[in-house]
Amino acid sequence: MKISTTLPTAQPPTTAEKLQAAAVELEAAFLAEMLKSSGLGKASESFGGGAGEDQFSSFLVQHQARALAASGGIGLSEILFQSMMEKTDANQF
Repeated sequence: MKISTTLPTAQPPTTAEKLQAAAVELEAAFLAEMLKSSGLGKASESFGGGAGEDQFSSFLVQHQARALAASGGIGLSEILFQSMMEKTDANQF
């Protein structure tokens, strides 16, 4: 049995993969703003964590928004992706 010492080369992401990632990030940014507007992440009156909680709540909201978008979100990323693909296909010719 011979063991190879070369590592397999990673394929660079395709245009569609790059656009899909950008669409998910855009949806996550939109969801983060909507979650902030809804009051998610605000310190509660009775069990507030003080200044530390206030400072880091935005990170929690951003992470939750990214998790929502990555798991399918509200469908905005698919619409954005399709729109970007149409624009990309139009520019290729």
